[in-house]
Amino acid sequence: MNNHLTLRSGNPALSATTFKQFNASVTDTMTIMGTVHKTAMSLLLLMTTALYTWNLPLGSPKATGLMFAGIIGGLILAMITVFKKHLASYTVPGYALLEGLALGGISRTFESMYPGIVNQAVFLTFGTLGALLLAYRSGLIKPTENFKLGIAAATGGVAFVYLTSFILGFFGIGVPVIHGNSNMGIIFSLVVVGIAALNLVLDFDFIEEGAEIGAPKYMEWYGAFGLLVSLIWLYLELLRLLSKLYSRR
Repeated sequence: MNNHLTLRSGNPALSATTFKQFNASVTDTMTIMGTVHKTAMSLLLLMTTALYTWNLPLGSPKATGLMFAGIIGGLILAMITVFKKHLASYTVPGYALLEGLALGGISRTFESMYPGIVNQAVFLTFGTLGALLLAYRSGLIKPTENFKLGIAAATGGVAFVYLTSFILGFFGIGVPVIHGNSNMGIIFSLVVVGIAALNLVLDFDFIEEGAEIGAPKYMEWYGAFGLLVSLIWLYLELLRLLSKLYSRR
């Protein structure tokens, strides 16, 4: 079992130590198909609330309030899920609903500025998911330990850059390479999209190995949570990239 203790994912929700506490004596265990079903359910919940805020009048107090409630509430439930994994069957559906409220409002804002951008971002997100899953299952992409370490380090680097940009924003200092539509800005977004996408490969591998070692059944919800986090990140980064490209027309 020692080879399974080296599991590593760039997704902070699916860390290297997530499955260490479990043993093979658990009878009702996590399965790959169970995780797939939980992921599909979570996405359905997310899209339901996203459609609700999407159809609200743009800029209305209700739409803005629900969007920020989704952002803050989703963050709170995400933290609870990470530290209280056994509650995942309760927190993950709530997280999906709240993130839907946030994404619906965010998507509506982008769509008002660049008509058609949301459909493209959704198509690219699920197209990327399908392509990477196929590449992973066929063995075309093999997540070696060095590959995992590299993506984890790159993900941490992106998080540091965004955190630094957020802090500098309080002092009125902008970071053009992140938000600008220059060539460097577009290259930066392309790199971040690539890193977000490759996190999905690590998550596939992580969930597969988790099923192999017999993690408890509730970890199917936690695995779905990890995939949801990566998909939301990828979708938002694609929106950012497409908006930069649209603004140059």
